[in-house]
Amino acid sequence: MDVLHKNIKILWNFKQNISLEILLFFQGLDQINLESDTQDPFIDETYGYGSQNMINLMITGRATTYVWDHDQDVGGLKLKGIEKQSEIGFITIMEYHRYCTVGSFYKNPIHPVWVLASDTHLTVLFSEERRLVSPETKCEQAKRVFKRFDPYGNNFISADKLQDVLNALDLVSEPEYVNIMKKKLDNENLGIILMNAFLDEFFPREESSTPDMFTLIHYNGLPQSNMNGQVQFHIGSAILLESDIKSVCESNSMLTILQTKWPNIEVTWGDNIIPSVN
Repeated sequence: MDVLHKNIKILWNFKQNISLEILLFFQGLDQINLESDTQDPFIDETYGYGSQNMINLMITGRATTYVWDHDQDVGGLKLKGIEKQSEIGFITIMEYHRYCTVGSFYKNPIHPVWVLASDTHLTVLFSEERRLVSPETKCEQAKRVFKRFDPYGNNFISADKLQDVLNALDLVSEPEYVNIMKKKLDNENLGIILMNAFLDEFFPREESSTPDMFTLIHYNGLPQSNMNGQVQFHIGSAILLESDIKSVCESNSMLTILQTKWPNIEVTWGDNIIPSVN
């Protein structure tokens, strides 16, 4: 009970989090302990920042610690991620800083709504364009499955894992065929298979269902983060550029976060005012 009591004590000090306090009680300590990979408190005692466990609990109903798809085995440890496509999504500036890798379940939620995480704050981004969250294409599914066998995010797998990947995708996985494909995809006999080579072989020229242009709406509930201290919605016109080269501007935290989902995105915001994510 010490962990729950500690969380409740911290929540009491930050009374605006009463909804989380209720959720903790309804979820139950035993279930939360099963889902979490850490004993750290949900709320930082000094600054009131929420942990990733807290964010995941609020978004998905499960207090897991990580944001990748499914569970991952890291050095023999089973680390819990997001178990299925969530109702709303989550993207974070921490991925830009390489502190985490957000999986497809969060980046491609059921509804076109995302929680945006800066270094210190959570805001909300949404769109009326439902094609932004259209069902996974076969190529997107293959990429997600491939990454399950690439726990370190190297964009390649051991050639010995090819049969497992093919089997997980319900593709032909008989040993004779797998050996033929190993030789084709690893023609230099390096013992690895690159993700791009795999996708080009099995899912060539698949067109994306995402529109090139769409409208985004951003909401930041902190008055001090809005013009004239008045909370308001900010509307932006987004375009996905054809170039593979993305612009990098660390002073534009909004764009930095959006590029973790749409690497080639550019957004023109109303009145040329970039909304704050802090």
